[in-house]
Amino acid sequence: MNLFDLLFIALFLSAIVSLAAAGIAAARGKRASALRTLRILGVCAAVYFAIVFIVSAATPRKMLNPGDPQCFDDWCISAEGAQRVNENSEISYDVTLRISSRAKRISQRENNVVVYLTDDNWRRFDSIPQNSDVPINTLLGPGESVIAHRIFRLPADARGVGAVVTHKDGFLANFPGCLVITENDWFHKPVVTRLD
Repeated sequence: MNLFDLLFIALFLSAIVSLAAAGIAAARGKRASALRTLRILGVCAAVYFAIVFIVSAATPRKMLNPGDPQCFDDWCISAEGAQRVNENSEISYDVTLRISSRAKRISQRENNVVVYLTDDNWRRFDSIPQNSDVPINTLLGPGESVIAHRIFRLPADARGVGAVVTHKDGFLANFPGCLVITENDWFHKPVVTRLD
């Protein structure tokens, strides 16, 4: 948990208290006071969301090196590397993923996570399912990690290949995290781990 997470929690709790205060004021017949509280809350929310969007738009795409973890709370995944094999008109990538938990006491998993490859032209390449695939949402005990492999086939002209880890459902999967400053990626491309 970082400073922006704590700021979001504090502002969220303040908004709940403000809404309750406005409701109590309205119930007591103090409509002007309730409306003033709601107006202030609306202005503060608008300023906060403007900051979230400006930071998202101004932040460049994050590039990771092989082995750098990408974490969602205490659940992490990293593309450790890839074996590349040229096959006539295609390139095959066998990507090694390390899925790990930083939790100290609980078992956990992260659902709705997808891993795909992309290139300089931002084309998306999904993995080819294998019977032996270790599920991305494997339940992990405290401090546990597992290795998973994914096979991808790309056209021979693919350059600047990287791995992307994201949630299938986008906004809803990362809610309310997407409302935290620096956690929102609406205006820039997702984090990429360089493989080439």
